[in-house]
Amino acid sequence: MAQSPSTTDLPPGLALAWGVQPAPRRGPKPAHSVEGIVATAMELADESGYAAVSMPKIASRLGITANALYRYLASKEELVVLLADTGWGPPDVPTQPSSWQEGVTSWVRAFVARTRIHPWLLDLPVRGAPLTPNLLGWLEALLDALAETGLPAADLLGCATLLDGYARSTANLARDLHAMSPSPTEGAAVAAFLEPLLRARGSDVVADLLGGAAPYAEATFDDGDVEFGLQRILDGITTLIQKRTGGGADRRAGT
Repeated sequence: MAQSPSTTDLPPGLALAWGVQPAPRRGPKPAHSVEGIVATAMELADESGYAAVSMPKIASRLGITANALYRYLASKEELVVLLADTGWGPPDVPTQPSSWQEGVTSWVRAFVARTRIHPWLLDLPVRGAPLTPNLLGWLEALLDALAETGLPAADLLGCATLLDGYARSTANLARDLHAMSPSPTEGAAVAAFLEPLLRARGSDVVADLLGGAAPYAEATFDDGDVEFGLQRILDGITTLIQKRTGGGADRRAGT
């Protein structure tokens, strides 16, 4: 890895994320690596969630003291930055989608899919704009898809922020509902209990949902729910394109 003459003014972990190591310290050759420490942190997170990631637990798994970790990382904040970039990895999206809609849809699907592999990614703190290689790769992939719209830069960034927020909130909701979802028997019992009470107080819309094909009480969330909300956002972006450019950017999509 390359060395940098000065990284003191950079945010924690940024230089390491880009492969820029601080000047080597004197003494014996380190027995571990930053990459190995991050991999161990990911193992802990995959096993027990982000809350399980601590410097003492990482050190214990590596067979060293917690203080020894600070020979490799200046702080836990540095670790979290590297953990986020490694966990997200590069975006798994097509490089040449047939339309901006397909590119955006693939990006949202890839985002949600990655959080199913590493649910703890949703618990990592978001500290400003992405700056590390993989996180910038996700932003670049989304902006590349949106560039086909012909929208100005400010609108592209606004659309990207909207889509990122939608993907993040959707993934959070899917994870939480999966964790709390009742069994079909329990869901049916809740529906049978609540429906007459709701109708008695005039809440017929919710009561109808309880008795529908997809019982409200079961509170499931699947790919169809992701697509429904995403399509509404795509419709809104299409309207914005028509407002800004007269719809010229949609020719590739055949609209």
